[in-house]
Amino acid sequence: MSLHPFPYQLYLVISEADCMGRNFVKVAEQAILGGVDVIQLREKNSSTDSFLTKALQLIELTEKYSIPLIINDHVEVAEKINAAGIHVGNSDAAPTYLRQQTHLSKKIIGYSIEYLSQLDNEQTAVSDYLGISPVFSTDTKTDTVTEWGLEGIKTIRQLTDKPLVAIGHIHSGNAKEVINAGADCIAVVSAICGAPDPQKAAYQLKNEILK
Repeated sequence: MSLHPFPYQLYLVISEADCMGRNFVKVAEQAILGGVDVIQLREKNSSTDSFLTKALQLIELTEKYSIPLIINDHVEVAEKINAAGIHVGNSDAAPTYLRQQTHLSKKIIGYSIEYLSQLDNEQTAVSDYLGISPVFSTDTKTDTVTEWGLEGIKTIRQLTDKPLVAIGHIHSGNAKEVINAGADCIAVVSAICGAPDPQKAAYQLKNEILK
């Protein structure tokens, strides 16, 4: 029941805080120039107004480069900026609910998988891609249930044909292993946002994926 193909290979999850004092829009632009295909804005601790302001700044950039902008778990912001899609987890708005909303029904919907049992539910059925989180434990996301590892990706790959976006302590040293295990796309935060040269970091990651 997916509505959208998901041809993207390098997915940047960004927030202003993750950029450690640098202009997050400039970091995003450098990442795009390095090879990032899709960006998610995740502002878990921002007010709606602040989140919206940042989203408006970022979508101006992503539209310039024809890069999809996904909003993390904020229906109002996603609607107001006409984002390409929205990403949700177990404790967020359900994908089935989002599909019923006129302004989101035809958007990209991503859904995070924390249990194998989720692969059989209707939320997965209506989602366009699955976030496998985390593959390896990470400091940027501490509220997760399962550390999947490479074997977890292999298991999930055998159980679904949905596009798999792997996230969690992925870097140029392990990106190829994650793809070889069955992920279609790798998502990173600190590997690009925290890098001295975000463009170079994105370029190195993309090259590892394409090897």
